[in-house]
Amino acid sequence: MPPALPLAPWPSACQVCGQWPATPLCKACIARFAPPTPRCRGCAAPLTAGFCTACAAHPRAPDGPADCVVAVDYGYPWDALIARFKFRGEAGWAGPFAQLMLRAPGAQGLLDGCDWVAPVPLTATRLAMRGHHPPWELVKALCRRHPRPRSADALVRLSDGPPQHRLARAERLRNLAGAFAVPPQRLAAMAGARVLLVDDVTTTGATLVAAAQALHAAGVARVDALVFARTPAPGDPLA
Repeated sequence: MPPALPLAPWPSACQVCGQWPATPLCKACIARFAPPTPRCRGCAAPLTAGFCTACAAHPRAPDGPADCVVAVDYGYPWDALIARFKFRGEAGWAGPFAQLMLRAPGAQGLLDGCDWVAPVPLTATRLAMRGHHPPWELVKALCRRHPRPRSADALVRLSDGPPQHRLARAERLRNLAGAFAVPPQRLAAMAGARVLLVDDVTTTGATLVAAAQALHAAGVARVDALVFARTPAPGDPLA
């Protein structure tokens, strides 16, 4: 019996411009709306190189992520596609989003240098509401495309206050105090390791800082972050 031929992908329409036939994100829309953009290593604001003025003058929490790489700015057309991914059960967006994350300047280096790729976790209640775990879907998609690092549920979320997007940065930090922990069965594997945190959206970075603090408290040597989208701030350089 001859071997089965690989199936060709079904034709599709670009979900941004409607072009047919195309992939869910056509090449023209990727080039227009997701050009690889150098960013500040601290807050991921668009920047030519290094750290922005704000991060250089007021460094981020020393036990937060050392480097943060982001693929796109949260805005058109990504805001609508992220809503479909996070809240409408369209987990398949993890693949196209992961492809864009891998194209972001610095992403390959973070993946090459880490021991574990870990999602920012959800509580069981929030997971039940959404029906799937978007950061975990991104982790799986990234690891399928970059085989070196291993994926791990390195953190659990112990508490879940009001949604973070409704809070200012100081309130977000208070809301997340003690929210994350490394489960006992992961402590040995995390000791001295380099962990790459993955999330779908970051705004003030408070969630990433709180998650990184929990990992450092468990003995992780270094934490970096790779995120699909970042909400632009009014004072961003080059904004």
